[in-house]
Amino acid sequence: MIFFSRYFSTKSIYLYFGVLIVCNLYFFSRALPLIWWFFGLVEVVGFFYYSNLYTRVWTKFTEKSFLSKLFKTALIIRIIWVIFSYFFYIIFTGIPFEIGSADAQGYHNEGMWVADMISTGDINSYFEYINGKYSDMGYPLYLGCQYFITWKSILIARLIKAFLSAYTCVLVYKVSKSNMGDEVAKMAAVFCMLMPNLIYYTGLHTKEVEMVFLTVLFIERSDFLLRVRSFNFINLFMPILIALILFFFRTVLGTTAIFALFSGLLFTSNKIMVIGKRWLLIIWMVIAGLYLVGSKISTEVEQVWNARQINQVNSIKFRTERINGNTFAKYASSAIFVPMIFVLPFPTLIYTPNQENQQMINGGNYVKNIMSFFLLLAIYWVVVNNKWRDYILLGTFTIGYLLVISLSAFAQSERFHQPALPFILVMAAFGVSKVTNKHKLYFKWYMILIFFAIIGWSYFKLAGRGLA
Repeated sequence: MIFFSRYFSTKSIYLYFGVLIVCNLYFFSRALPLIWWFFGLVEVVGFFYYSNLYTRVWTKFTEKSFLSKLFKTALIIRIIWVIFSYFFYIIFTGIPFEIGSADAQGYHNEGMWVADMISTGDINSYFEYINGKYSDMGYPLYLGCQYFITWKSILIARLIKAFLSAYTCVLVYKVSKSNMGDEVAKMAAVFCMLMPNLIYYTGLHTKEVEMVFLTVLFIERSDFLLRVRSFNFINLFMPILIALILFFFRTVLGTTAIFALFSGLLFTSNKIMVIGKRWLLIIWMVIAGLYLVGSKISTEVEQVWNARQINQVNSIKFRTERINGNTFAKYASSAIFVPMIFVLPFPTLIYTPNQENQQMINGGNYVKNIMSFFLLLAIYWVVVNNKWRDYILLGTFTIGYLLVISLSAFAQSERFHQPALPFILVMAAFGVSKVTNKHKLYFKWYMILIFFAIIGWSYFKLAGRGLA
């Protein structure tokens, strides 16, 4: 039976306690407020304790019982967080939005505007406002349609997010099972159910929950397309449709999705996909690709790619020169981000001005740091055993998207890592299934590395602001 060992869960909790205490004693004048200690402890202890418990107990359930319990538990956790965070933010900020919620309030206001246009029959004004610029415009339209039928309720919009996020865990199970078997799939689904970062965004008004849901749905439908023996238009149409929708949420996300699907069609193992069907699907994908090349979407993709270096330079300059900015940010570059992209971002365990959101989710970022060990182990196993063609769809999307992010202005932004996070956890679950006693020693060395990396990151954040 495969499950997340208590050996790893307890050591991960102890390490978090240790690095949290050391950081706040060493940088005592900039100690993390106790409220963020509480959030971090709940995130870390909750994830690791229940990951060990549920992966041991729930593995014994039938698929039907497991999926029922998975969805219900994930939904209850998210509904509790949505309601709690709604009132927490009102008490903390005076409005039902997170601290520094410029993007969230911008989406909210655009959604209100779209709802008003729908009610007056003037929705064409929104499409004129878009003026062919697709990226980022899908979410306000989606939110506006929600507002139109829910009386502009912020709370209902977030409860819908809770539902989508809970169902994402079910989709994670489905795509994991077809690639890695039932036991790994159950572990991956439990990881997603408990992952603090995936829960956190259900209480925000940004588009991450919807992007994660659509991305996982795309991979699940694409994986089904590659594996199903029969060929029909619906099986082909669904992944392409979802990919097109992703373009309306984030250009690089839609592009990476199409690239992953095409890579899957070309390189997936013959034991998974028959040759005749492969070439038929490739022809259809080429036709769809030629259509996209002639559309405005291709123009946006080209603009994003051409602006990648300028955007990263401008972002670094902004982070260096703004009020409370970090003068060390000027040393950041793709050469630093690319090797660490699976592990980033490190948690903020000390107090820095205007970074309450990072401090609130510090435990979730730490969880990702730890789970990346098992992700790296999975990648190593796949490469050494030459099994990359069996996992090409998952691998191409995850690695491709993270590489794009590492070359952008958002490499260190936890929010922009979200679409890849479920697949990081899937690969981590696969890595756990390959663990031997030899790897426990490697895990100890990895924990030492993470310990000093987090302390170094804390120093970087403070010293660059003249606060250390």
